[in-house]
Parts: sequence; C-alpha cells; structure tokens
Amino acid sequence: MTIANMINKQVVIAAQEAKGTIAAVGAVSAQYMRFKTFAQDQTNESYMSDEMRPDRQVGGVFIGPQDGNGSCSGELTPGTYELFEAAVLRQDFQAGEASAALDDLESTGTTAVGTIGSAGGAFISAGFKVGDVVRMTGWAEAPTDATANNAHNFLITALTASLMTVLAIDGVPIVAKDEAAAVTITVVGKKTWTPASGHLEEWFTIEHYYSDVDLSEVFWDCKPTNMSVSAPATGIPTVDFNILGLQMIPEGTAASPYFTDEGVPLAITGTDAVHTGKAVIVIQGVNQVFCTGVDFEINGNAEVGSAVMGSNVKSGIYDKRLEVKGTFKALYQDDVISALYRAGTKISLSIVLPVSDAPDSAFIAITIPSAKVTSGAKEGDNEISHSFGFTAEFNSDGDDGETCTKDSLATTLSLQDSSLS
Repeated sequence: MTIANMINKQVVIAAQEAKGTIAAVGAVSAQYMRFKTFAQDQTNESYMSDEMRPDRQVGGVFIGPQDGNGSCSGELTPGTYELFEAAVLRQDFQAGEASAALDDLESTGTTAVGTIGSAGGAFISAGFKVGDVVRMTGWAEAPTDATANNAHNFLITALTASLMTVLAIDGVPIVAKDEAAAVTITVVGKKTWTPASGHLEEWFTIEHYYSDVDLSEVFWDCKPTNMSVSAPATGIPTVDFNILGLQMIPEGTAASPYFTDEGVPLAITGTDAVHTGKAVIVIQGVNQVFCTGVDFEINGNAEVGSAVMGSNVKSGIYDKRLEVKGTFKALYQDDVISALYRAGTKISLSIVLPVSDAPDSAFIAITIPSAKVTSGAKEGDNEISHSFGFTAEFNSDGDDGETCTKDSLATTLSLQDSSLS
C-alpha cells in the first residue's frame, strides 16, 4: 500500500473572482507554491445530545459547520509570495515610479552613504519615497567614469524635492560626479502597501495534492490574514502566513489534481532566498551596523463569521484593523534608540534583504514610516544586546502614492519586491 509522503506534496494557490466562487481549473493566477511547511485541514464543530436517558449513555453526536484554516511557512524569496503579501496588506502590487531623464544630477559620497542632487527639484513629485530602493541608468564614462552608479541598488534614507540621500546596499560608495548625461532613476520592481481607502479583499482556492496517492483536498473561500517575517543576523529569513478558510472539497483519484489545464499552474518560482549577509536596517535614517536581528508581524485581526441555519458553511471572513508589531535587536553600544524610547519619539524603519552581494541583487524591502518603540530590555551573558519592541502606526504625514506631495506614504507598512514587473 502506498503511503503519502510530505516531500511529494504539491500546493497550488489561485485567486478567486469572488467569495463563493471556487477558482477555475484553468485560473491564470494558479501558482505552485514553495514552502517549508503548509498545513491546512478541515475541522468541524461537533455537539452531542444532553438528554437524560435510561441507558445512561449519549444518544447522538452531530457534526456542525466546517472551517478550513491553515498556515504556510517558507523561506523569504522575491516573487514567491506576491499574492499572499498583497492580500495581507490589502492592495495589489503597484509598478515602481521612475524619473524623467535628468541631465542635472550631482552625486557626492565617500562612504556607503551618499547624496544625489537635482536642480530641477522633482524627486518628490516624481513619486519617490523614503524607504524606496532605486537603480539608475545613464551615468557616463567621461570625463569621470561613473558607470558604477548604474544598475546599483540604493536605499533612499532621506528625501527633499532636490536632494536624495542614499545608502548603497552593497556598501560600495556612489561615484561622485556632476553628470551632464541624461540619467533615469527607477524604483525597482513593484510595491504594495496598506492604503487609506479602497482596500483589496482577495479570496483564494488552495489545493493540496498528495501525488503518492493521487488525492487532493481543495480549500476555497480562503484568506491569508497574518504575515510574520523573521530575519536573524545569520541564516535565511523566513516568512509565515496564517490562513482562514470556509470550505473544502475532497478530490478522488479520478479528479486529482484539481488544477490541470495546459500551462496551469504556473511553475514554481526559481529565485534564491534572501539572506542577511548584506542586509541593512535603517532607523531614523541611520544604518544600524550593530543590529543582530529583526522580526515583525502584520496582523489583519480577521475573524470567521457566524454559523447559519441550513448550511455547514459559515457566513464569511471579516477583516478588522491591521496592526504591525515587531522587535529589533542591536548590540548595546550607545543610548540613541533608548532615548527615542524614553521620549516616545516616532521613528521610521527600513529593512532591505538582498539575495546576494551583487550591486543589482534581487531583494525584498520593507518600510515602516511611523512607529513607536514600546520596550527596551537588555539581554545576554557576554555581549549585551538591546531588544527593542515596536508598534507601527498609520503615517498621517504621508500621501497616497498618486498625488505625490510628501516623502512618505500614508500607510502603516509598505513592501517592495525587485523581481516583480
């Protein structure tokens, strides 16, 4: 007898057209998923008779409404969890902004931190934000060879209309030059963030196919509601999603797998996982070179609705207030962040997690434009580190990403994926 083996399990997700409509077998969004673990099961409420009987035994047990909740854990990789990330943050990914061809740029810098000035003063109106990772094209060889500034990841750490302060992710300084050639600056890939209005509500069909036994469980009317990221000082950062689901259909051998149309599902992504060897965490515009790890959770606080008479499917899954909380750790070598904690000062955080040491490496970047440090415990038997808890808040000083009058977004958190186009 064949026994199902976890290594041979395949998971496919596909966006539904609406709640109550299972994704079609040929859904264009169907995608094989990468995962370390992906657990999802049907559970049912149950109840039994409480009658007092002369036989002194239970007269009946009944099965009630179902749930299809689960969790997915994986290594954080560009391009892999796009659909789930957008669903948790409640907005589709948006194309990165790009400047016009600028022939008035002047770059300065001798360390990883540098500046890019433009007399035209259009950086903010072009849509750039603090926390964006940008690349440039057009820097020329003569009279000074500044071509190393091209195809090079730079994190924007401060921004005015005419001056962009940047941090080279690979640590290689920007080449200083007053450039006469036309240069274009582009936000790499795509971004998503929780908007102030017009929130996305995405429903998914998720198939778990056990190929050893040719059986599938197809969960539908599912929502990813929470996303957690853990990035240690060494190792591969991980991502975890909590999923709520309303319905499940078991598919026998004659109907498995469910997603079977030609070209569907899309092949599993092949991008490398990000790593922390060249990662940066910037707080209040300053690169934290002694940071030893960062973790955060995006919690949508969604709840499954009520059971209804005449159906074993509950009424829905309802979004609530989105909250972002986390912790960053740093070796104890000054009082700067502790002072921000004691004063209750708002801080901004930017985290960039690249795939490699290459200047144009793929990456995932996270920006929290407004947060408060809420704790600051010391720990360690040898080196002492500070463990700072933080809670993000809606950034009322930002704009919606379309009017482009501010240096930040009106959101709690934004996420940039360089692999999306």
